[in-house]
Amino acid sequence: MNSGTVQYSGVKCSDEIPNVLTDDNYYSKKKRYVKKDGSCKMVVHHVPEEWLLWVTDIFTTLVEIRWRVMFLTFAFSYILSWLFFGILFWIIALTHGDMKDPNNEPCVYEVRSFTAAFLFSLETQTTIGYGFRGMSENCMIAIIIVTIQDVISVFIDTFVIGIAVAKMASARKRAQTVGFSNCAVISLRDDHLCLSWRVGDFRRNHMVEGTAHAQLVRHLAHSTGKVNVTYKDLNIEENNIILATPTTTVHKITPGSPLYKVSLKDLRKENFELVVSFTYTDDCTGILHQTRTSYTPSEILWGQHFQEMIRVTRRNYRVDYALFNHTVKVLVPELSAEEYDLKKYSQRPKHKPLHISSPTAAVELVNGNSLEAEKASTSSAVQEHEL
Repeated sequence: MNSGTVQYSGVKCSDEIPNVLTDDNYYSKKKRYVKKDGSCKMVVHHVPEEWLLWVTDIFTTLVEIRWRVMFLTFAFSYILSWLFFGILFWIIALTHGDMKDPNNEPCVYEVRSFTAAFLFSLETQTTIGYGFRGMSENCMIAIIIVTIQDVISVFIDTFVIGIAVAKMASARKRAQTVGFSNCAVISLRDDHLCLSWRVGDFRRNHMVEGTAHAQLVRHLAHSTGKVNVTYKDLNIEENNIILATPTTTVHKITPGSPLYKVSLKDLRKENFELVVSFTYTDDCTGILHQTRTSYTPSEILWGQHFQEMIRVTRRNYRVDYALFNHTVKVLVPELSAEEYDLKKYSQRPKHKPLHISSPTAAVELVNGNSLEAEKASTSSAVQEHEL
């Protein structure tokens, strides 16, 4: 590339972004640290006392497991509790002699077999009460067992309802209705190279407040098998957002940015991952949520700008989410932000040297008033010419 000429380039954006094909047939595929849906691509092995940790925090464990596993867990908990207390009632009937003598006053009416004992346990815990089987006043131990079963059944029902409500009100479900654009773009804003991505809320109810955050994650694998992971924060302009309409989050590539020395060619060789998040409070539930995604270098499009998707009518603002991931080409130099700033400053017109011809001009220059110093020098020169 000729150093005296600034070349401009752009690449195409696709709605399916696991890999991006650029205009010059560059093709890249990077391993992800964070998936597009925000989950971490990580498998944990050899956790000390892992099962004990899961059981200790059983509520969180049940909230995080899948629905089908949760249904099976609670179904087995009900069945095992019915079976356990059914065995207890069967043992009580055996020891009291209800099985052998039908004329004996039983502890539990119509319980003369294991099947009847199991059905009585089920009817007691679910409060069905068909009217055939019931308690008598002859056995205090059976009355105590029924009381314990009723208390345990209340705890099981409360636990099941709490877990189900917690899963339905999970922050992950709400986070799925707040999304990021499939790709990030690099374009010029106010004559500065900027990295930007779009975030939007797909529901009618919106956030009370939200904060955007971005980190540049780099992982370096050594030949010894050691992996170093580093994190660098990106400064975001106006990171506090009320997400009433889709918003473009902007990071200005300044000298303090880790992308300041990255050009288009450098970007295609990088192996970092841009992890972005949006933490917010829902105005309906008041629950704190976080939505995450990531962008690999192949998903950061150089020379693109997000297409406008908001239209103002007489009555309201209309948002067309069909344009949420659409970008348009714009002219952007292929240089890094550092090279672009140097070239931009080098092309500015140079000022004429200021000749100090009077003490007044020197004083003004020392005080920082260059304009006044120039006026004083000019006045002094005119007076000398007249003389």
